[in-house]
Parts: sequence; C-alpha cells; structure tokens
Amino acid sequence: MKVLIQRVKHAYVEVSGETIGKINHGILALIGIEKNDNEETLQRMANKLLAYRIFSDQDGKMNLNVKDVAGGVLAVSQFTLAANTQKGLRPGFSEAAPPASAERLYQSFVKLLQSQHNNVEQGKFGADMQVSLLNDGPVTFMLEM
Repeated sequence: MKVLIQRVKHAYVEVSGETIGKINHGILALIGIEKNDNEETLQRMANKLLAYRIFSDQDGKMNLNVKDVAGGVLAVSQFTLAANTQKGLRPGFSEAAPPASAERLYQSFVKLLQSQHNNVEQGKFGADMQVSLLNDGPVTFMLEM
C-alpha cells in the first residue's frame, strides 16, 4: 500500500463538475492499493496517516498530526501509485490490486479513517476525478506499507 500525503490549505475533488469531497486545512491522501494489501495493512496505514506529524507546532517544528490541528483528510483512490516505473517508458501495473479487491480495500480504509477521525472526505473509486489543492509548504510524503 502506498499513500502519498500532502499538507494542504484546502483540497477538493470533483466528478462530472460536482464537488463530492472537500476539506480545508489538512491532508490530501492519494491512495494506491497493491495486490498483497489486506485489513492489517489498512489498519497500520490508517494509524500512521492520522499520527504522522507534518503540521507545525508553536516553534515551527513538524510535531503535530492532523488530529492535533483538527484538520481534514481527503482520501482519493489513485491506482497509478502502484505502478512499476523502473523499466521502459510505460508504467506497469502488475503490483496493483484488481479493481474489485482494490475498491473493497479502499472503502474499508476510508471507514477506518472515519472511525478514528471526524473530518474525513473521499473521492469516488474508479471515477474520472479532478483534484484541486493548495499545497501548504509544500509538504509531501510517500507512506508505504
């Protein structure tokens, strides 16, 4: 599992011109589900994402997590994160979970986040989404399990 997180001032996702998920200050999480991921992987990643300290404290140090700052999380599925880009000029997706399995795991992951944090929005699995954000910093990290 790979989750690219970005600290944002705000972010939203649209499908067919309609905003379906929106947060203010918080984390945009682009979520790549891989074929060997399972419920244990999801739980560990949810715990890590919500506890990851990427927000500044009063001294300007990254010591606070999204819960500490009452920030939002916008969770967006992005299977391209599972791509193998080491060879050639076209990405390979052999490590990505099959669509049905990936959708089930993505929905489970969002539910885990929502059970641990009260401000979680999401995109729409498999849809053509337009994601807009104002990156804060910029601060971007790749979390992997």
